[in-house]
Amino acid sequence: MFGYVMQAWRWLLIVGFGLLSSGCAMMAPSPPQDQSNICEIFREQPKWYDYARDSQEKWGTPIATQMAFVKRESSFRSHVRPPRKRILWIFPGPRPSSAHGYAQAQDPVWGEYRDDAGSFFARRTHMKHATDFIGWYNAQTHRQLGISLYNPEHLYLAYHEGRGGYRRGTYRSKPQVMQAARQVSAQASRYQSQLAACEAEFRCRHFYQFWPFCRA
Repeated sequence: MFGYVMQAWRWLLIVGFGLLSSGCAMMAPSPPQDQSNICEIFREQPKWYDYARDSQEKWGTPIATQMAFVKRESSFRSHVRPPRKRILWIFPGPRPSSAHGYAQAQDPVWGEYRDDAGSFFARRTHMKHATDFIGWYNAQTHRQLGISLYNPEHLYLAYHEGRGGYRRGTYRSKPQVMQAARQVSAQASRYQSQLAACEAEFRCRHFYQFWPFCRA
């Protein structure tokens, strides 16, 4: 009898988790309409500014660089995954990687992040955790490889290829990856210029943010 009860609870937990995941997917914000302008992105989703600023203060990667990474990796789509390969051009096959969410973090490195700096409840589909992950990863890259946190091109190369791949120079034989890294760098530069003109909108906008608690 006890075995049947445990089995029933197991199925209830599975179903409940599935419903929760579906609900989270439905509640996820739509991608910003104008992804070329960081001011417009934060006007649509002001909490994203808070998350990116928290990550910057914690890990050191500039807000503009974090958002350039997210734009490149997912175009601000919360639940995106790499498309499945096709078997015989018809049947859906396996995905090329376990990348998932805003930052397209793969399972192994996401597990490292949760163990080292995140929490059991961290989700790749939540911008707060995605920006924190990017900040954490780049901080590890800076510590291990010496890449400046203000060098988005090489930070992205290490992000895409992994730190081991960056050490081996695997990106040198991948012109598309090198082009993507240059695009990320250019996007980060544009975002930085735009943010300089509008960041005051997002600082101290909450009623409880006043001196000395406001971080302006």
